Amino acid sequence: MSAVLIFASVIAAALVFAIAAVTVGREARRLDSVAPRAVYELEQATQFVADHLPGDTQARLTYSELRKLLVFHMRWLHDKGLQPAGVVDRRQDIVDEVVIDEQTVAAYLLGAAEQNRIEVLQDVDVVHVVKAHLEYFDAIGAIGPQSND
Repeated sequence: MSAVLIFASVIAAALVFAIAAVTVGREARRLDSVAPRAVYELEQATQFVADHLPGDTQARLTYSELRKLLVFHMRWLHDKGLQPAGVVDRRQDIVDEVVIDEQTVAAYLLGAAEQNRIEVLQDVDVVHVVKAHLEYFDAIGAIGPQSND
């Protein structure tokens, strides 16, 4: 009688292991095909960018101005289709490479700052903001590799 019990226990353990292996494998495959979740938090981004700016740029831009510039940058990304809605658990279906030109973004931010009465004393400050903001995107995993061009 104990041999039957041992045999049944071994069969039950093998079935549990097989079910677990199939379930884990299926979920791993599903998660591999889904875009990674990069969570953008404005306050965290503002702090990160502020910490990564050169000292002279930090002295010329207030925290509030920096925050507004980051919001303008995010709006620009959304307008270009780089911040689409409904990306949670979305399959990775990006066909075309998207390249962000730092000079174009800096020019846009200078125009947005002027329209919104944000006084930028040195244009280079906006260039530093763009570079630091892109570093934040890289740190949270929301940006791909740099182009060689």
